Amino acid sequence: MHGHGYAPQQPPPPPGGTHVTLRVLFVVLAVVTCGLAAWAPMLRLALVTRKPHDWFLFALVSALDVTALVLVAVDPGEEDFQGPGNAGMVILLTTMLASVIYYLFADIRYFNRYRQPQYPSYAQTQPAYGYPQQQGQAPVHLQPTQLPHQTPVQQPPAQQTPPPPTRPAPARIHQVQAELDELSDYLRKQEGGN
Repeated sequence: MHGHGYAPQQPPPPPGGTHVTLRVLFVVLAVVTCGLAAWAPMLRLALVTRKPHDWFLFALVSALDVTALVLVAVDPGEEDFQGPGNAGMVILLTTMLASVIYYLFADIRYFNRYRQPQYPSYAQTQPAYGYPQQQGQAPVHLQPTQLPHQTPVQQPPAQQTPPPPTRPAPARIHQVQAELDELSDYLRKQEGGN
């Protein structure tokens, strides 16, 4: 008759270490340059997520890096930084720390959303066994069977009594039961007609 149906859909294998490698590379780039390249992880994040606020943060970090460089460049101190140089270094290190933390948080959150998709249960993904159904239509085994030479018979309205509470059986049992009912009806009609 019918086979067992489709096998459950397996989730895709986890991606390789490319995301982790890129995270490490961009964080190391920002830290090794003492914040001068703090714009690089923010640029990557803006390119990946394409969100307007990430582009704004990239522009803000770039502007802060340029401002810090200008403050360090105009510092009059020979060997030690004085006021403007100290302010520039504080801006560089603070920008570096903030951009690395935000980059790691946003990048991990963004890729985890696509890495672990929510799969519907097996029963929800499988069509009715052997019978295609349309939305809002009763299952085939619950619809009245009409042969071409029969005329529909009006049935008196039945009293509406709630069925006794029962434990729901698996859908497969209902499908097999419906197929057996249809088969027995067909055989009874064949025996009665011969």
